Formats: sequence, C-alpha cells, structure tokens
Amino acid sequence: MASAKVEAVVRERHRMAECPVWEEEAERLVYVDINAGSTCRWDPLSRAVQTVTLRDRVGCMALHRSGTYVVAVGKHLGILDWTTGQVQWLSQLDRDRPNNRFNDGKVDPAGRFVAGTMPEPSGPGVWERGQGSLYTLYADGSVVRHLDRLGISNGLDWSLDHRTFYHVDSLEYVVRAYDYDLPTGNIVNPRLLLQLQEGDGMPDGMCVDTEGRLWVACIDRGRVIHLDPETGTVLRTVNMPVSRVTSCCFGGPHYSDLYVTSASDGLSAEQLSREPQAGYIFKVTGLGSKGIPSRPFTG
Repeated sequence: MASAKVEAVVRERHRMAECPVWEEEAERLVYVDINAGSTCRWDPLSRAVQTVTLRDRVGCMALHRSGTYVVAVGKHLGILDWTTGQVQWLSQLDRDRPNNRFNDGKVDPAGRFVAGTMPEPSGPGVWERGQGSLYTLYADGSVVRHLDRLGISNGLDWSLDHRTFYHVDSLEYVVRAYDYDLPTGNIVNPRLLLQLQEGDGMPDGMCVDTEGRLWVACIDRGRVIHLDPETGTVLRTVNMPVSRVTSCCFGGPHYSDLYVTSASDGLSAEQLSREPQAGYIFKVTGLGSKGIPSRPFTG
C-alpha cells in the first residue's frame, strides 16, 4: 500500500471550508466557506486565495462556464459571475421549512446540478430529523425533489457506469447507494453501504476514484476513509492533523492529489490551541489512487 503524505496547502483558518472542486482549465481549487458565506478559489502556483462573499451561507458550488459557477446559497440556487460577484438567482426551495438551508452538491454525469438541504441546529449538535431533501437543477432551470425526509443531506457522487448514486445522510451516520437513471435523473431503490457509529465520526463530503471506490471525510474524527461500495469494506484510513474534516476531492495535473477541507467552527479555544491547522485545506499525496475530472453544469 502506498505511503500517504499530508501537507497543509491553504493555510488560512476557514470557519467551515467545504465542497472542494478541482477546476482543470484554470488548474486551481474552488471551494466554499459555508459559515463565512464565501466562495473561494485557490491558485497552487501563487498560493493566493480569491474570495467572493455572498448574502447567506453557501452550501456548495460547482463548475459552470468559464468565469461562472453554480451555487447553492441559503435556500436558493443560482449562477455566480465571479468577476462581478453578482448571482442570477434561479430557484428558491424548502419554502415550507424556515430553518433549512442548502448543504452539499455536485454535478451529475449528464451535467445536472444535484444538491441537498438540511436543518440548522437548534443547539450544539442537535438537529430536527427528517427535514432534508435532495434536489436536481436541470439545464432548462426546472428543479425536481428526488429524495425527502433526509436528516442532513451530504456527500454525493456516482459510480463509474453512472447507474448508481452514492449519498451520505450525516445525521443517520450512513452512506447509501441508489439506482440512478441517467436520462431522467431519477433516484430509486435505496440500500445501505455503510453504517457508522457516533464514535467513528459523522460521514460528511465524499468523492469517487477511478476504481469506483469512495473516499469519505469523517468530521469530528479527523480522518478520511476509503470505502469499497461493492462490499461495504473500509479499505484504508487516512488520519488528518485536524478533527473537523469536512470533504475531499481529487485534483492536480494527474488527479492524484486528494484535497481535504476542514473547519474551525465548533471547536473550543482549548481545542483550537491543540489544532493550530483547524480550518486549513490539506493535500494528500502518495495514495496510489486517482480521481475523475469534475463536470460542469450545462444549464
């Protein structure tokens, strides 16, 4: 098994860095800081971070056309023009659930944007169950709710043949698989891939590699696990230098670098003193695995 090296590459204390996406054309990492309401771009050459701050918490962002990104902000979906900082708002969801907001999202193999919602906590670590949904934004601007009564809709990706959809419900500590109909985007037939316990850390963001296996970030446990979706077996664990690990994606020139985001929010002053890199973004090399290029939203 290859020996992994973990390096902090974005050395800024983000409140909750999330949803990393490698932008191949520009050779940079884009991501969000949810609690800061920010979309971010990091250039590996200059090491500089550019930021556009929006009006609400930013659950996720994904590639669109050059210079624009699809974003999920509060309850809204829209297209962000990076140069102007303006958003063309397309839709507002979960109007009947005032405490909800968008969380993680990703573009599917057909170019649709799939994103889920979650409730805000009513207290530290306390969420109302069954409030989350999973929506698909189609190229024509229409939106369909495909899953309902979720806890915290989170990490998502697709199998290599595009027939299976993988999805995390963080509040239930599960990774599930569904049958995926690529022509329509319909999601049916849920089945359990992995059930974690509270001590294992809450599953959060995830990505798939070129072997069809999953990499799942486990928040409050400081690790990323490598999961075989055929057997539900954890093949490998990558331990990180911070506890609040939030998500991951492959990037770099050969898609062999695993970028891992983290959060500082939720840590006490004492914990922050023990974790000086909390909120940083890390690059893991030497895994012997490669990822798949991110797809742009075609709307």
